[in-house]
Amino acid sequence: MNAPSTPALADNLRIVLVGTQHPGNIGSAARAMKTMGLSKLVLVAPEKAPDRDTQAMAAGADDLVEAAPVFASLAEAVADCRWVLGATARSRRIQLEPLHPRDAAGRAVLAAGSGPVALVFGRERTGLDNEELQLCHAAVHIPSDPAFSSLNLAAAVQVLSYELRCALLGDAGAVVEGRTPPPGEGAASHAELEGLFGQLAETLDQIDFHKGRAPESAMRKLRRLYLRANLDSAEIRLLRGVLADAQRMARLAGQGSNDGKIG
Repeated sequence: MNAPSTPALADNLRIVLVGTQHPGNIGSAARAMKTMGLSKLVLVAPEKAPDRDTQAMAAGADDLVEAAPVFASLAEAVADCRWVLGATARSRRIQLEPLHPRDAAGRAVLAAGSGPVALVFGRERTGLDNEELQLCHAAVHIPSDPAFSSLNLAAAVQVLSYELRCALLGDAGAVVEGRTPPPGEGAASHAELEGLFGQLAETLDQIDFHKGRAPESAMRKLRRLYLRANLDSAEIRLLRGVLADAQRMARLAGQGSNDGKIG
């Protein structure tokens, strides 16, 4: 099988902007992408629709903005993706593996050989929230100066787009091995993984796994474990079958307990 060409790989790399607050930043991000040969822009719940400021800041990259689909949620925007990276400036309670932009770009291009890959950028003031970061496989941290670490949204998109360009041209160097490797061919889609995680959370509740403890910590750890496994669709179906049987047994146990009660 021939390796995918550079244009084909680039087509599988999408830049996702979540909750953009200033329409001009959408245009600036599109311009940053186009200069690096990227064309797949996706918008998630922008506060304001693209307008004249967007067009002015795009400076010739209007076609990317016009073609950009708009989704109501990040989960919908990345449902078909094989790998999702969240750009974030600081550590959160969601303990994702932190990647250097060069390493992230190299892994993203490798993953793009098997399907769509998303690099996700959050709101200008607050970035991605914890629920959105939880949808990501790993986090990308741009090593800016701690004394003045705030990057404009378009500047952050430019840095990551440049690193992706270098990786596409074969100039990014070796990809560092990490705990969250890019998926191989046949990897499950993001939507399939989220379906598994939703059923897993339900099952843990039904078998009283948490014993009164908050479920969030266990689910974060289990998500990271399964994401590192790079499951394919058949493995997802197998695991969901196991969970379905566990749920059935939990229901039967509950019915037996209720039947034994004296009314």
